[in-house]
Amino acid sequence: MQVTIDIPDELAAQMALGGTDLSRAALESLAIEGYRTERFSESEIRRLFGFETRMEVHAFLKEHGAWLHYSVDDLERDRETALRLRAARQPHFAANERLTG
Repeated sequence: MQVTIDIPDELAAQMALGGTDLSRAALESLAIEGYRTERFSESEIRRLFGFETRMEVHAFLKEHGAWLHYSVDDLERDRETALRLRAARQPHFAANERLTG
């Protein structure tokens, strides 16, 4: 889809100073606002700009001052996963300590 935006010439000229690509700037603004209002997900931002990794999306969001959507529930899930993985690896670490200790 193509969208056209009409803005006064003097504002367009002011925005274009320094080589700003107005089309790209408008698309980035739309994407950032869409992410902030939870209309766009990280994967949609990734697809929109052709980013290959989540880290590229995170860098883009950080560059534009948009915080990642990370809730207390996300933190708790990550904590539980880390504890479960650590417990699963614990016998491996104990065995290595006996061999090297």
